[in-house]
Amino acid sequence: MSKSKSKKLKTIPHFKSEAAAAEFWLTHDTTDYVDWAAAQRVVFSNLRPSTKSISLRLPLSLLERLKISANKKDVPYQSLMKMILDEAMKKELRK
Repeated sequence: MSKSKSKKLKTIPHFKSEAAAAEFWLTHDTTDYVDWAAAQRVVFSNLRPSTKSISLRLPLSLLERLKISANKKDVPYQSLMKMILDEAMKKELRK
């Protein structure tokens, strides 16, 4: 008999906050609470990644070049900046 069928699972408690849940899972094994063998993959198609606003000072010449390039690609310049940063970080992490 498989481990998932022979083991009685504990009930996951209700948490008052996300911090309380995080603290709980730091000190407890999920296999005592979840039958991972029966888990199914789920796709959350409407979720957008969390973003954070930052302030960034750029030389005017760089900002103008970004805007010109973004205009040629028909994308907002801030979106182009994110794309360029993402590509650069992927390249950096491959090193």
